Amino acid sequence: MRVGRFCNSRAMTEPASPPPPPTPPAPEDRLVKTYHSAVVGGRELAYTVSCGTIVLREESEKTKGDDEGASEGEKPRAEVSVIAYTLDSVENRGDRPVTFAFNGGPGSASVWLHLGLLGPRRAPVTEGVTTGPFRLVDNEHSLLDVSDIVFIDPVSTGYSRAVVGEKAKEFHGFQRDIESISEVIRLWTTRNRRWTSPKFLIGESYGTTRGAGVAAHLQERYGLFLNGLMLVSGALDFGQLEFDNGNDAPYVGFLPTYAATAWYHGRLAPDLQADLRATVAEAERFAVEEYAVALAKGARLPDDERARIITQLARLTGLSEDYIDRTDLRIVDQRFFKELLRDERRTVGRLDSRFKGIDRDAAGEHAEDDASFGATMAPFAATFNDYVRGDLGFETDRTYEILHPNLWKTWSYADHENKYVNVGELLRKTVSGNPGLHVFVASGYYDLATPHFTTDIVIDHLALDRTLRGNVTTAYYEAGHMMYIHEPSLAALKADLAAFIARAIPSRD
Repeated sequence: MRVGRFCNSRAMTEPASPPPPPTPPAPEDRLVKTYHSAVVGGRELAYTVSCGTIVLREESEKTKGDDEGASEGEKPRAEVSVIAYTLDSVENRGDRPVTFAFNGGPGSASVWLHLGLLGPRRAPVTEGVTTGPFRLVDNEHSLLDVSDIVFIDPVSTGYSRAVVGEKAKEFHGFQRDIESISEVIRLWTTRNRRWTSPKFLIGESYGTTRGAGVAAHLQERYGLFLNGLMLVSGALDFGQLEFDNGNDAPYVGFLPTYAATAWYHGRLAPDLQADLRATVAEAERFAVEEYAVALAKGARLPDDERARIITQLARLTGLSEDYIDRTDLRIVDQRFFKELLRDERRTVGRLDSRFKGIDRDAAGEHAEDDASFGATMAPFAATFNDYVRGDLGFETDRTYEILHPNLWKTWSYADHENKYVNVGELLRKTVSGNPGLHVFVASGYYDLATPHFTTDIVIDHLALDRTLRGNVTTAYYEAGHMMYIHEPSLAALKADLAAFIARAIPSRD
């Protein structure tokens, strides 16, 4: 009896179970429309901006039988930040081009193309200036006069996030990223009735890797055929960019940019200092006709030929023959950043080798930081965070992730295990299947992140049919990875993009 009362007493004194947590509200699109005007290309444009987040959903199905499926509806997976600029007073929206834009990283938001090149407002960059005040200025070179523009931030960049209960890492991989960006483009195109419009993609850096994949996926999955693909600072074959033991490709591809950088800093002989493009052309010829052959010979390279290669490398890079000899003819990018201006106790930038940096000492082998990063990050971060809340009216306390700190390290390339990522064949197949697709490639001479010649080598090896080789156009600018932060290059790039878009739209007369 006592045991019974004791047990009953315990049962009566146990605390009640806590109530279940409240169900979070279902994710919803949050878009704010604002109306503006700007002078672009010498004429005043009235335009509308739609800024905010849209919910990316996936249809889920439950199999009922062998041939029959019952839809369970569309499951929210992520909120994706989108900023769309559309020109007002357009009579036939279906004839108006639209360009979808994203940056790279992986892990970068689209702010660079947005406030650097394409949008009607831009953030000026000055070397060495990393503190405010910063101000946006009108961008007379915006692409808005020739195309509407939609900026997309991949999941975990910008304001884009996986919804509660979903795993962000599921979006952090080569193929899944391509699929999610393609779905955003399909949604925007459908909701805004733009399927008949001429359609373009523009991507920068890893955004060119993404762009080639998205162009292929849109074409194969949705039958959405693009007019043009614009690639800024290409990263198409990672084997051209990775300085791994046994991989000599980057040494060849980087050499012309080493020469351009040495030219900019006045480190070459007088005959080479006379003309940048002539010097770059000489470096390109030497790289493929002599340097690549010498590297391929390895230990079989005769001593006299080795000495001749060392002399020519020193002539083109501004480095000493002794230093090049000690590198075994192989100049790794990180060493070049440190060595070129070592006697000045300065480093050169990776994204833009015109910029100089200061390390703790001049004895190290690698630069501590990218000398060009702070001067670009500071004005873009400050002006965007002010602009999006003030001018565009989108208010949120969520961090705008300009550069996610870890994604480039943890990004999944499961589709490319034991091989370098290379979207060259994907690009060839997409153009071959869509002969109306034109490709524009923009490169900066002072880009040591994705050097221009590494991209040229990939383009030259696409194996496009002869009738399609004219679909690819290349252009070069006297600036770095983000060549548009250099105002003369910005003006030239805008003119080239506008001409490219005009050429890529077939005449119906």
